[in-house]
Amino acid sequence: MSTLTVPQPLPPVADDCEQLRKAFAGWGTNEKLIISILGHRNAEQRKLIRQTYAETYGEDLLKALDRELTNDFERLVVLWSLDPAERDAYLANEATKRWTSSNQVLMEIACTRSPQQLLMARQAYHARYKKSLEEDVAHHTTGDFRKLLVPLVSSYRYDGDEVNMTLAKAEAKILHEKISEKAYGHEDLIRILATRSKAQVNATLNHYKNEFGNDINKDLKTDPKDEFLTILRATVKCLTRPEKYFEKVLRLAINKRGTDEGALTRVVATRAEVDMKFISEEYQRRNSIPLDRAIVKDTTGDYEKMLLALIGHVEA
Repeated sequence: MSTLTVPQPLPPVADDCEQLRKAFAGWGTNEKLIISILGHRNAEQRKLIRQTYAETYGEDLLKALDRELTNDFERLVVLWSLDPAERDAYLANEATKRWTSSNQVLMEIACTRSPQQLLMARQAYHARYKKSLEEDVAHHTTGDFRKLLVPLVSSYRYDGDEVNMTLAKAEAKILHEKISEKAYGHEDLIRILATRSKAQVNATLNHYKNEFGNDINKDLKTDPKDEFLTILRATVKCLTRPEKYFEKVLRLAINKRGTDEGALTRVVATRAEVDMKFISEEYQRRNSIPLDRAIVKDTTGDYEKMLLALIGHVEA
């Protein structure tokens, strides 16, 4: 469930554009006004604001935001203002250029979006970068990481609830065999995780646990320092319990000695309209502190205010 709050009645889009233009005018930017508008409009409304702003003022709103804002606040507002498919394309492209934990971002996009959303992200990637996401991922990765990530980002899974229990039984056995042999990069293991519907993967993993006594992620934890095993476990979590995966990303981002603003910004910008409510509940359950309070403790200024707006924090 979304945590975004949209005012009722909604002001006309022309008014929103005029107010944003005013926020950029004169000495200093009115960040509060920007947050009050963009922090409370859904994807469709933001798209309309961008179109109307460009038609009215002959400038892309994103360029104006880029010029007027700075640092983490700028990144959050710009990412949030992008169309979801465009945003995924942008984040994925950025991930193909970096080495640090970027593979996880690619896996996250591939496994937590619906098949249609992933397809739209790949189309947006074509339009923006004049090449395919798959070719960039293949170029960026090697070995087992390439074997896993290329099929994940290329996948168009079945999205229904139908499940084949005979298949689930057979594939749970295959998974167990490969993991027992430590053949973590085996094509069958990757094929199952990369192509089966989420409902089918869930059924297979439930059977795995019932039949072999362990949660699959427990069996994939044999070497905590192995980065490929880490991404396999994260893949399983994203396909089966995304709110638990994102809670962990937030926990690591906020609880480090220094905040990982990149991860915090990415999760809030991409999940506020999807399942942020569940992620917040999971965060409170796991950390005994509400997510908004954790954010207040760890961030400051307009960046903090925009984060709070997107996670549905209501000021007392």
